[in-house]
Amino acid sequence: MIDDALVIDGVVHGYHSPPESYTHPVISKLVVESLYHGYHKVFSPRGEPRWLLDHERFARVDAELLAGALFEESQTDFCVYHDIPLYGLYEGGASPLWIGRELRDLHPDRVALFGGIWPEHPDPIGEVDRLVEEEGVVGLKFYPYDIYDGTGVEVRMDDPEAVYPILEHAQKRGIRSVAVHKAIAMAGCPIQPFHPGDLEDALIAFPGLCFQIVHGGFAFIEETAMQLSYYPNAAVVLEGASAYIVNAPLKFAEILAAFLMAGAADRIIWGTGCTALHPRPLIEAFWDFQLPETLIEG
Repeated sequence: MIDDALVIDGVVHGYHSPPESYTHPVISKLVVESLYHGYHKVFSPRGEPRWLLDHERFARVDAELLAGALFEESQTDFCVYHDIPLYGLYEGGASPLWIGRELRDLHPDRVALFGGIWPEHPDPIGEVDRLVEEEGVVGLKFYPYDIYDGTGVEVRMDDPEAVYPILEHAQKRGIRSVAVHKAIAMAGCPIQPFHPGDLEDALIAFPGLCFQIVHGGFAFIEETAMQLSYYPNAAVVLEGASAYIVNAPLKFAEILAAFLMAGAADRIIWGTGCTALHPRPLIEAFWDFQLPETLIEG
């Protein structure tokens, strides 16, 4: 807790993408390098090296490291661990579900799991069943782009043949939340799949599902705000946007103000993406944050 407020982190990751997990000779490494040098080192508090991991540790996260950062070194009370279903680029994915499972074993009352799902799976419906029955997930995580055998594959949420059957079955299994990575494009991949536009038909087709737009506002601020305004089952997760709050608070303020103006105050989910960034400085900066008067006055 911070003061008397409960802190729930809506997205945390266990990045475990060492070289032996690479399945693409170029892009697998490029994505890890860009995340470390272009995100972890850039958005961590300037001049405070204590919040940085060395490269080797960053690429080999385990449940103990994640638990320490969240529950010992920060004010986080509860978290939602997200699998990252980049199974075409990494053996086991970029944030393997087994790390989340081990984290939950360490702290069974403080961790929930979102399981990665992808239409290229040989039996995606059966995988939903496995995730619910064996892994105990409470939500699903989609990724908009992956590379299989050297070929880029886009996952569109408005695909009635590949994605809608997964969503329909997930609802039948009691899943109420679906998280979709948007806004932060992977290095070496096209930007277009990370635009949120393909969510709109799915938002209409599945009013009983809450679609969490992960990283919303890091890019495509206006489009994301409009979706929040139009669709009551759209929510936004601040992972990515929250990265700005320490080193570029005005940028964060502009993003948050757009979502508040859209009437989405009750659908904004806090998230740090730990271990991409250490959660403590972000939590403390957010707790002390005030919107600038110029934004409040318009």
